[in-house]
Amino acid sequence: MTTEQQARRTLTTEAGAPLADNQNTETAGPGGPALLQDQHIFEKLAHFNRERIPERIVHARGGAAYGTFTLTRDVSQWTRAKFLSEVGKQTETFLRMSTVAGSLGSADAVRDPRGFALKFYTEDGNYDLVGNNTPVFFIKDASKFPDFIHTQKRDPYTGSQEMDNMWDFWGLSPESTHQVLWLFGDRGIPASFRNMNGYGSHTYQWNNEAGEVFWVKYHFKTDQGIKNLTVEEAVKVSGLDPDSHQRDLRESIERGEFPSWTVRMQIMPEAEAAHYRFNPFDLTKVWPHEDYPEIEIGRLELNRNPENVFAEVEQAAFSPAHFVPGIGPSPDKMLQGRLFAYADAQRYRIGVNADHLPVNRPHATEARTYERDGALYDGRHNGTKNYEPNSFGGPVQTDRPLWSPTSVDGQTGNHEAPSHAEDNDFGQAGDLYRLMPDDAKDRLVTNLATAISGVSADRDDIVDRAVGNFAQADGDLGRRLERTVKELRGQHN
Repeated sequence: MTTEQQARRTLTTEAGAPLADNQNTETAGPGGPALLQDQHIFEKLAHFNRERIPERIVHARGGAAYGTFTLTRDVSQWTRAKFLSEVGKQTETFLRMSTVAGSLGSADAVRDPRGFALKFYTEDGNYDLVGNNTPVFFIKDASKFPDFIHTQKRDPYTGSQEMDNMWDFWGLSPESTHQVLWLFGDRGIPASFRNMNGYGSHTYQWNNEAGEVFWVKYHFKTDQGIKNLTVEEAVKVSGLDPDSHQRDLRESIERGEFPSWTVRMQIMPEAEAAHYRFNPFDLTKVWPHEDYPEIEIGRLELNRNPENVFAEVEQAAFSPAHFVPGIGPSPDKMLQGRLFAYADAQRYRIGVNADHLPVNRPHATEARTYERDGALYDGRHNGTKNYEPNSFGGPVQTDRPLWSPTSVDGQTGNHEAPSHAEDNDFGQAGDLYRLMPDDAKDRLVTNLATAISGVSADRDDIVDRAVGNFAQADGDLGRRLERTVKELRGQHN
């Protein structure tokens, strides 16, 4: 064995000094108390006590992999983004998929939306697209996001997830009806991460070299096919293999069976938004394909597993505020709130320099900022100045915004979103129900009724509101649900 090989096999302290004994604490005699001078044991225990960072408030439970996005269509007429500039161009990516409500130790195969957070390592810096496996969401204004999540998490008094809280909030928030049908339908429990679609969900802005603006929605259609679990199958899988989704993703890549998604876009010219039949920035609604057909633009493939789950999956930091030239936000009020909230969550969890970690760093360029110091600061700026403007050759602004400005008018205030001709909370939910085959409708009614019947026996008002909302979406759904809930609650009583 060479000296170099021997050195690599020598256990050391955190400071790099060779370690004589990693089995026994230094004591005052064989049976005496531990000595303060044995700094290795204290260093080891202190590090152990600090091994965990705060888990994500939402999307705590997830798996991830690296991959590539390949552009298959010329989209320069809609966006000037460089990574979307040339057919065949490949961009490195990192995709994290997750449940929403569960804690870090929860099971994968549960009824819950799945997060679909995708980081593109582009030549102009990182572009983060943060969405879900559903094209819509429960609420349309970020001011209600903490309230909504509180209803999905453990009740502060009982310490359990409470049906009263969930159905009380949903019943008082009719806008949630559409997403609740997605959640309690067949797609509420995907068989694996590989067998579900992903969506940007929000509306985003694309802008081209001529300054023209387009509103867009992202769709990632699984090439493995949609597969879901029944309630009975999910209960079994969760008990036998709580890590089922994460294990399936990792092992499929290890086998060389690389998961992939076909990337499609819906694209709306800016001028059409103001007079569209419903608010195109409302996260509780989809754009019907007959109005804006999907346009295939590329393919996403996952082909490399992380080497360390904590370093790469847990410390991965995504923010929808990370745009690149040619892509920007829309007036979507949920997106506007997330532009702040997601980045701030990572500042709290990981620190102000979370972007210094390898999984979060840009790959094809470097971040050139005047921010300094703080936890995890890696000294990347060397001896350069930490202020701007300066006369020492520091980085300067481009004077060209990443996205195009949008017109605003009216007085400041707490406004509801402007109403469009066909805006309502129930129309698209009813459309979704009527699109389902009969057997899927049966399962949906059973799933909804089982959950609603879990509401406290003395809170029929919560039950009535919940059933009433579904009845407004579709009369048949309301009648079937009312009948089944009464039967189940009668059995409980």
